[in-house]
Amino acid sequence: MHQPPHPLTRDLVLVGGGHTHALVLRKWGMAPLPGARLTVINPGPTAPYSGMLPGFVAGHYDRDALDIDLVKLARFAGARVVLGACTGLDPEAKLIHVPSRPPIAYDVCSVNVGITSDMPTLPGFAEHGIPAKPLGPFAARWQSYLAGDGPARAAVIGGGVAGAELILAMAHTLQARGRPGELSLIDSSRALSALGEGAARRMRAAIKRLGITLREGVEVTALTAQGIELADGSTIASDFTTGAAGARAYPWIAQTGLALSDGFITVDAHLRSSDPAVFAAGDCAHLSFDPRPKAGVYAVREAPVLFDNLRATLEGKPPRHRYRPQKDYLKLISLGGKSALGERFGLPFSGPLIWRWKDRIDQKFMDKFRALPAMQQPAPPRIRAAGLDELPGDKPMCGGCGAKLGRGALRAALSALPKGTRKDVTALPGDDAALLTLGGVQQVLSTDHLRAVTLDPVLMARIAAVHALGDIWAMGAAPQAATATLILPRMTPALQARTMSEIMAAGSAVLHDAGAEIAGGHSSMGDDLTIGFTLTGLLERDPITLSGAQPGDAVILTKPIGSGVLMAAEMLGAARGDWIDSAYALMTQAQGDAARLLAGAHAMTDVTGFGLAGHLLNICEASGVAATLSLDAVPLMPGALELSLAGHRSTLFPDNKALAPELPSNPRTDLLFDPQTAGGLLAAVAPDQAGPLVAQLRAAGYGAARIAEITPGPPHLSLS
Repeated sequence: MHQPPHPLTRDLVLVGGGHTHALVLRKWGMAPLPGARLTVINPGPTAPYSGMLPGFVAGHYDRDALDIDLVKLARFAGARVVLGACTGLDPEAKLIHVPSRPPIAYDVCSVNVGITSDMPTLPGFAEHGIPAKPLGPFAARWQSYLAGDGPARAAVIGGGVAGAELILAMAHTLQARGRPGELSLIDSSRALSALGEGAARRMRAAIKRLGITLREGVEVTALTAQGIELADGSTIASDFTTGAAGARAYPWIAQTGLALSDGFITVDAHLRSSDPAVFAAGDCAHLSFDPRPKAGVYAVREAPVLFDNLRATLEGKPPRHRYRPQKDYLKLISLGGKSALGERFGLPFSGPLIWRWKDRIDQKFMDKFRALPAMQQPAPPRIRAAGLDELPGDKPMCGGCGAKLGRGALRAALSALPKGTRKDVTALPGDDAALLTLGGVQQVLSTDHLRAVTLDPVLMARIAAVHALGDIWAMGAAPQAATATLILPRMTPALQARTMSEIMAAGSAVLHDAGAEIAGGHSSMGDDLTIGFTLTGLLERDPITLSGAQPGDAVILTKPIGSGVLMAAEMLGAARGDWIDSAYALMTQAQGDAARLLAGAHAMTDVTGFGLAGHLLNICEASGVAATLSLDAVPLMPGALELSLAGHRSTLFPDNKALAPELPSNPRTDLLFDPQTAGGLLAAVAPDQAGPLVAQLRAAGYGAARIAEITPGPPHLSLS
């Protein structure tokens, strides 16, 4: 991972990936503050742009068009991204709480989490309703509903502008698909009251024109499988009911101790809360100096002020700029089809031209995050030694297994060592772990470390622990004890303590779940975050090694491959955030249960730096056999093939490809040589056991597959 050249001294944490924070991240990437470590926390890898939601529902945009990719944006900003929902903020301790990880410490933080809805508290809504936020689940449910046939019955609760836009979009796309529908818009008082009389009249005309029933002044009492029950005893039939009413602050904000207004964080003109180290922006903030309605236009225009004031606070200076919200703003409202309503200063105007205007504004906003500058290698010095141009090449060196040495260099170094003479150390050709015999007890010893693939030390510690445990699991041993080896980037003692605490807590949890305990370790400072573990494991039977594969055996892989190309592309800002999120989930998936299921394997290893082909070839060489791979059977991580087709490769790929030059080179076969970080187990098993084992592994949550057959002959690989 490329690290800033200056020591880290202060932590800035952005809670939420709302529009304001997205713009702050972009500005930070163009003008980072030396010495500041930036973190962004968000429930998922993307943040939806709500302004384009009605267009998606109406069928004008595809799903991806709505999302700001926070993983790409964080990479551009040099920020670590923590994927999880904030559940608490403690200004006194300066800690932020996210489930399933240690608290995140800050010196300065900002909150931009938007708002939530009262809808889930409505009786029956949890079972029969679909919240409009978060957008991801809503979009999936809407697409599934559209895929059906027959008459449609849909309703939106909440007759504000947002609710009206949604029901108009639903009506338009259902009509376009030739599905007759009964659509309803329901409000407890008067609908569209935020608009001027002229604009509201045009919206009502659009609602009537699309055949939508508008029910005003009625209370919804419950949702059922049949529809919506009203306080007057009537029922509205609906099998797709969503809510756009009852906006409220997230409940955890009430526990912060900050000054609040109706549950929202009260901020001054500097966007600073009652705690000078905590800022807030967007819909979760209340502008005490000039209250405004909840609208995205304010969040967007707060970004430059927030950016400058966060930097000033980190510098130890008072905030520089005041936010002055405009008294009125241009409202652009979709009318279902490619027509829109505009209103400014109470004057309405509408038509297809207004929709094109709205679309251009929305696309211009999203283009700020789609067209981030590409990551470039620093130019080499003007005067340099021969050969410097070729190393590291035209792209940054990959982290994880991509930063390892090739098999050739490792084997050459090991072959020069004197032959061992200790009787309590058993040589295991080709295996990464050593077998020790102590007083009749068999013990496995292994070590591994990784250069970081992510700036999040908690995630990296989990990946490194699972990666190091791979050798122990692959030999059929029970993990016993571990020592940690850590290299931290240069930072102050306070940040060292925070980072060390996060790493040790996360690594210890993974090792404890595997049955091992951390017994100590060593730490130092360097250019990059590097985490490693030395592990011992106990054996109650003979170890499973590389050398037991037999002709006729089936080869099982327990995890998809592709992490090397995904991490290489992510470093260049070329990988989608959801692909990276999926890769992280697979890289942190422990293999203990898989190892227990594969305890009867004839030969086994874990797939790491040499790639799938290299590790399968290791089994062949140690066992004196060959293997035939079924290329189409090899499971791939989401996005791996797309990135390989686009030409992305890990820096270790050329060394790995040289291990089996006889195999063809194309985007799919090249993934066989992709170095894996915390990869799956690769096991040769009796052919009659392969089917049941794959079924059991899949039932246990592994993406396992039968990928190859062991054949007689000199060690080599071929494709079926």
